[in-house]
Amino acid sequence: MSTATPTDRLESLLDLDRVDAHRNGARGYLDLLGDAPPQPAGVAQSLMVTRALPAIYERWWRPLGSRMMVGLGSGMAEERLIADQLLALDPEDTVLDVACGPGNFTRRFAGTLGDRGLAVGLDASPTMLDRALRERGTGPLAYVRGDASALPFRDEAFDAVCCFAALYLFDDPFGAIDEMVRVLRPGGRIAVLTSCRRGPEPLALLAAAAAGLSGVRVFGRDEITAAFRAHRLTDVRQRLRGVAQIVGARRQERPGDA
Repeated sequence: MSTATPTDRLESLLDLDRVDAHRNGARGYLDLLGDAPPQPAGVAQSLMVTRALPAIYERWWRPLGSRMMVGLGSGMAEERLIADQLLALDPEDTVLDVACGPGNFTRRFAGTLGDRGLAVGLDASPTMLDRALRERGTGPLAYVRGDASALPFRDEAFDAVCCFAALYLFDDPFGAIDEMVRVLRPGGRIAVLTSCRRGPEPLALLAAAAAGLSGVRVFGRDEITAAFRAHRLTDVRQRLRGVAQIVGARRQERPGDA
């Protein structure tokens, strides 16, 4: 049995050159953003930092969004199953849940891990992380308040990385993908659930106009898969559902590692 605590294992994953010396863990999670509030770029981002949304997020907001956006017959249940298939976690894995919100997926991952594994949830919203800490989970678990476009972790720190229903809110989504791949070890798995534009070109103009007002970006059908392939990720798989896509891939093993 491992004697290292989740906090010890989290510290071992950090890149100290990327972490402020004055980091704060007093609120129960590692806060790397300090008093600087998130700067929402639209209506959707503004909601994520309120105190009202985290309270209803898991029970109402997120399941409803899954049904409306992804068109999954069983909503979150099928979404979780797909995540499990794409990430294929082993008990000793380290997994990073980017933009974890109130930690629904992070807790699920932690519950599948052994005492040598670790599930890390990262989010920029203190109200979301406060909510995550109020929900009890099992297994090795830690939370970080940080920037998805400048992850505070060392290269190749994680066996699996995911970002579900958040990439379309980021100011720099492709920078965030760069960071997620950077912290993924060779042979590791990555999965994202995000928006996808489908249909005739006039809809693209409507999607662009809506994104400008709401801050929600609608990605082209091939944008995410192309970004993954540009990083030389392998086994790129895309599932299209409704106005969403779920994309999974694997980072190439180094010669001799397999």
